[in-house]
Amino acid sequence: MNITDVLAGYDLTHLSIGALGGHSGLDVAHGANQFGFRNVIVAQEGREKTYTEHFRKRDENSEYERGCIDEVIVVKKFKDILQKSVQDKLRKLNTIFIHNRYFWVYFDDFSKVENDFAVPIFGSRTLLKLEERDQPYSQYHLLQDAGIRTPKIFERPEDIDRPVLVKAAEAQRGYERAFFIAGNRLSWEQEGKRLEKEGRVSMNWRKAAIEEFVVGAHVNFNFFYSPLAGELELMGTDTRRQTNLDGFLRMLSAEQQRALASGIDLKMIETGHIACTVKESILEKAFDLGWKFVKQTQKLSKKLDPSGKGIVGPFALQGAVVAEEGKEDIVIFDVSMRIPGSPGTFATPYSGYLYGSSMSVGERVALELKRAKEEKRLSEVVT
Repeated sequence: MNITDVLAGYDLTHLSIGALGGHSGLDVAHGANQFGFRNVIVAQEGREKTYTEHFRKRDENSEYERGCIDEVIVVKKFKDILQKSVQDKLRKLNTIFIHNRYFWVYFDDFSKVENDFAVPIFGSRTLLKLEERDQPYSQYHLLQDAGIRTPKIFERPEDIDRPVLVKAAEAQRGYERAFFIAGNRLSWEQEGKRLEKEGRVSMNWRKAAIEEFVVGAHVNFNFFYSPLAGELELMGTDTRRQTNLDGFLRMLSAEQQRALASGIDLKMIETGHIACTVKESILEKAFDLGWKFVKQTQKLSKKLDPSGKGIVGPFALQGAVVAEEGKEDIVIFDVSMRIPGSPGTFATPYSGYLYGSSMSVGERVALELKRAKEEKRLSEVVT
């Protein structure tokens, strides 16, 4: 597969921007429209109405035009995007694909996307797998090599000496989280066994990462690195909504005790995000972390990224702001190596401070592609 050859065969006057139908598909589609591109969504059968009905374009020839979805390709399963017929359609539409979390978790292994998806991808093909903690070189190594503070990692449950978060996977959906909290080796064993017996965590939960539980204000720092400008931008900040934890936290103390006594199990499944802001005194520290991350991915380029590009476009450093000895620090416990699932970050003011009005990540991606096309530099931002 030679993406350079694929790109050379494209009609650059009729480029489309594509995404899978989920996670951030609507944000990508809307952003494409804002900067003169058509869009194409690959939707899974049974989950396609969001794109074929609710947000499809209609009234295109009137002043009351609504919707943002131009084209939809419906497949039985998301992984069917690898079928030759689907890829042929995407290339016929001159598609630049925007990968998101969905694009990776619904495939059997990363190599199929890296090697068999013959459509240009905006950003890196090979760095995405570093999000997974079971990789030989994972996000933990990347963050540590970049000099970014992370929670203490416990290699053995016998060493647990404080509250920890065990980052186990769900039994039913291995790509989703079934995290649980423990305070020592005994509680780690008891809670893990209980959740396994109930079919809530995967059977290999004992191999799950054990992280120090960081007590602080959760903030996701959503960045965009532009290789065209050589600049790092903060697109926005947000925090998470998790079920059923959020509902539990809204109870009074007595109600929480009754709920726990009745057998309610706390879950930390992400269901949404809330736009939030941070104090300006934290911004410089956040940018420092962002630059460290960008530079470390560039150092890794020869080893892990054959394109030699490092991170391109959107990424997020997710963590908590902690207060220690009269000062604040940022501890990063998760990384997104692609577009975040939080389109609401445009509601924070940071992109507006730079561009005059707030911009979503989907819009920023389209703006970068527009500039790359006009300057004949698409090869610098796709792989």
